[in-house]
Amino acid sequence: MDLHILDHRLRVISISKNGLVNFTHPLIKLIFLRNRTRCKFFSLTETPENYTVVLDQEGFKELQPSEHLMVEGSIWLPLNVASNGNASSSSQAVGVTKIAKSVIAPLAQQHVSVFMLSTYQTDFILVKEKDLSVVISTLEEEFNIYKEVGGESVPIHCQDVPNGLQKNGKEAIQPTVHPVVIPKNQFCVMSLDPDTLPSIATTLIDVLFYSNSPKEDAANQGLDCIKFFSFSLIDGYISLVMDTEAQRQFPADLLFTSSSGELWRMVRIGGQPLGFDECGIVAQISQPLADSDISAYYISTFSFDHALVPEEDIVSVTDMLQHQRKDPAAS
Repeated sequence: MDLHILDHRLRVISISKNGLVNFTHPLIKLIFLRNRTRCKFFSLTETPENYTVVLDQEGFKELQPSEHLMVEGSIWLPLNVASNGNASSSSQAVGVTKIAKSVIAPLAQQHVSVFMLSTYQTDFILVKEKDLSVVISTLEEEFNIYKEVGGESVPIHCQDVPNGLQKNGKEAIQPTVHPVVIPKNQFCVMSLDPDTLPSIATTLIDVLFYSNSPKEDAANQGLDCIKFFSFSLIDGYISLVMDTEAQRQFPADLLFTSSSGELWRMVRIGGQPLGFDECGIVAQISQPLADSDISAYYISTFSFDHALVPEEDIVSVTDMLQHQRKDPAAS
């Protein structure tokens, strides 16, 4: 398989809920007016705590410093696995499960923290720029690694990696120590033709910027549901993750999903904000899912991580993760 280091240098930021009003203009520009910005990688995810924005340096220039803006200090590089052009069969597990054993687990063993962003089209594994030499050294046996430079894919090897890097294949991935929450929402993973984006502009603005009434928040808390909405516009492709309640607000004929129209349930990871330096969080969730051949989309945010699994698998996934927490040696 091929591993591509994409030609984006990304920042991960958080916008507070009560500070969103200060950023509506640049965010609307980044979402709807892509011809007026040079931003090629943009993702906005709303959670109960905040808005997480992942965007390239050109997009980052659009956001003014503010007390409501928190910027993670690292530059992140997105990696993408290509299966040599072979589309996976519908019977195979998809999403982060495909790369759990080949990418995520080896990086966790080498203490490389990752930030995951699954979309309708593909999965991006974000690694810190400073960890790139370790990433290449760890993965080059399994992958042909290419770095995109000015639209061209250039093979890259690991001649410059310090000799001190020790690959310890015997090191066990730490068992899941973070609590998980299973909200009751049903979620959809969808896409949209960018040319039809203006047709849903008012609905999208309403869902993103005006859906936080105290009455609605209280109702959601009572139903054990969670506020979660993700919009990505990356290299011209749009991906949306929303619950079925939000989906009903959009025209059914514009959003499209897989032919199965599958519904997903969420596993939300973390009792306290996870931070960006801990390693193995994604591996702790994705590894058991991969062992059971269960599909999963995975979206990291500024505070917590979120795995989406098929609705029919949520009971077995819940049992699996609870068992793993009670009996770490079994993982």
